[in-house]
Amino acid sequence: MNGRLEGKVAVVTGATSGIGEATARLFVAEGASVVLAGRSAERGQAIAAELGDNARFIRTDVTHDDQIAALIDGAVGEFGRLDCLFNNAGGTTRGTLSTVTEADFDHAMHLLVGSVVFGIKHAARVMGEAGGSIINNSSIAALRSAQGGYLYSAAKAAVTHITHLAAVELGARRIRVNAISPGAIATPIFWGGSAVADRLEAEDNARKQAKLERSLARATPLPRSGFGADIAYAALYLASDEGSFVNGHDLVVDGGRSWAYAEPGS
Repeated sequence: MNGRLEGKVAVVTGATSGIGEATARLFVAEGASVVLAGRSAERGQAIAAELGDNARFIRTDVTHDDQIAALIDGAVGEFGRLDCLFNNAGGTTRGTLSTVTEADFDHAMHLLVGSVVFGIKHAARVMGEAGGSIINNSSIAALRSAQGGYLYSAAKAAVTHITHLAAVELGARRIRVNAISPGAIATPIFWGGSAVADRLEAEDNARKQAKLERSLARATPLPRSGFGADIAYAALYLASDEGSFVNGHDLVVDGGRSWAYAEPGS
C-alpha cells in the first residue's frame, strides 16, 4: 500500500526540531520527498541523512526573502517539483505592550509573518497546473488572549488572516492554503529551543521534557500535553489528497485548551 504522500515533494521549514522535525519524518514515512529547512546545518544534515535518499537539507534563515526563494528553487532542483510547503519556522518574541521596541517588532514580523508571506509567494510561483498545498503554522494565540506574548499573538493573528486571503487568491490555481493552530505542544522551545537542548545532557532534557508535559497537561481538557506528532498528522491530512477540498481553513489542534480557557477575572 502506497503512503498518503507517495510521489509528492514537500518543503518543511523549521525542520531541525520540534513540530518541523516530526512533520518531516512523517512525510518521508508516508512516501514524500522532503527538503528540510532550518538554521542548524549540523542538525539538519544529520536528520536528512537519517531519513535517507528522499530527504535533503538546505540551510535557510526564513527572515530573508532571498533565502526562501533559494530554498524553494533548491527543492525543485533536487526533486523536480513542489507539491507542499509547510511554513512552520518560528520562535519566541520579545517585548510587551509597554516595553516593545522597533527591534522587537521587526524581529517578530520578519520571523513569523514575513516567512509566511514570502513562503507563499515563492511556493505559488513554482507549483504547476496540478496545484498544491501550502500550510501555515499559526497558533491558538491568534484566537485568545494570554496564550502567547504580545507580538507573538499579533503576528499569529496575521498569519491566520493571510491564510484566508491567499486561499481565495490561489484557489483558482488549485493551490490550497490552510493553517494549523497548535495549542500547548511540548517541545524544547519552552526551555530555549534546540540550540539550548543540544548543549544539555540527555538526562537534563528528559527531565525538562517530563516537567513540561506535566505542566501543559494541567492546562488542557484532555489530560496530556500536545506533541509534535499531533501537529504533524494534521499537516499530513492537509498535504494529502484526502484534504483536497479543504481551503482557507484554520485547523485548531489544542486538546480543547482554547475552549476551556477562562479570561482573567472571570
